[in-house]
Amino acid sequence: MKQYEEPVYLISVVAKVLSIHPQTLRQYEREGLLEPSRTEGKMRLYSEKDMDRIKMILRLTRDLGVNLAGVDIILQLKEQIEQSEVMIKQMKEELAKMEQGGVPSKKALVKRKKIALISSFMMIKINPFYR
Repeated sequence: MKQYEEPVYLISVVAKVLSIHPQTLRQYEREGLLEPSRTEGKMRLYSEKDMDRIKMILRLTRDLGVNLAGVDIILQLKEQIEQSEVMIKQMKEELAKMEQGGVPSKKALVKRKKIALISSFMMIKINPFYR
């Protein structure tokens, strides 16, 4: 996992590999779509994870015609889905423990209340007519 997130590529290398102008990468950073690591000398360094994110941005903009504001929303929703999947996995593990006769931890009960509240909030946020 460390190698995937380890910043190793300079902006010129990323631009060359992905056939884009370095200014495009700077624009993505200004728009908040990308946050490369920095050296002490303020040089941008990109990881494999950053490269995958850039590829997704390029696919959305070039292939699907999504503008950068749309890309930002899509990436935020993707992150929310990933967080929700992690919470669901944790809840399933707790449920499996309960079914095996284990006692649920207080932490799990608190998480369930939070998840119910979060899921209700997300439904309202996504669909304001949800009740």
